[in-house]
Amino acid sequence: MTKSSAVLFILIFSLIFKLEELRAALVLVVLLIAGGLFMFTYKSTQFNVEGFALVLGASFIGGIRWTLTQMLLQKAELGLQNPIDTMFHLQPLMFLGLFPLFAIFEGLHLSTSEKIFRFQDTGLLLRVLGSLFLGGILAFGLGFSEFLLVSRTSSLTLSIAGIFKEVCTLLLAAHLLGDQISLLNWLGFALCLSGISLHVALKALHARGDGGPKPLKGLGSHPDLELLLRSSRQEEDDNEEEGEYFVAQGQQ
Repeated sequence: MTKSSAVLFILIFSLIFKLEELRAALVLVVLLIAGGLFMFTYKSTQFNVEGFALVLGASFIGGIRWTLTQMLLQKAELGLQNPIDTMFHLQPLMFLGLFPLFAIFEGLHLSTSEKIFRFQDTGLLLRVLGSLFLGGILAFGLGFSEFLLVSRTSSLTLSIAGIFKEVCTLLLAAHLLGDQISLLNWLGFALCLSGISLHVALKALHARGDGGPKPLKGLGSHPDLELLLRSSRQEEDDNEEEGEYFVAQGQQ
């Protein structure tokens, strides 16, 4: 329930950094999704102050992270519109930030595990390494798709897509694991889907409004097209230089 505040923090920081314009429809979308997710996950549980502070802090920092990521990806001067370039620069820093935590909490257990470093069964080792490799590929695909979505849309759209994933996870838990869903939970589910549907409709209307003819100058803003045009101009310059050289040789 506390995690549902993440979309609120992203909206707040998007407004602070002027990435989004304050509109009544946008505020309504965020309130519907956050309130619906809160109601959908509401149930009687034991309250823990430390856990509440950790999750709320994670939501706060997540809002800053994705807002700043959007600023990096959509700033043409930095040249990080390509998700691969962004991952190349950011992933090493993320690894350095996570490695000390891994070493403290899991390093000793992993170093003494018979599944990897003290293995006795080669087949078990290969299965573990294969699982790690598959997890790495999935994590790479997830990071690539997240950065691509933020570069093309916004951090708020990414957060809403993540909430849709969480809703699907909760529905699968209720269907497969037998979790009980009350009437209040179903009402929250309906509100959450309403907010997501409204956001998609607003994005579609906005895209249709911007779908008119644009001047050719706007085409140069796409990095791939700029690279292609730059290569073509370079080839034309090289051909002209070769032609001038052969002409000079013929005159001599």
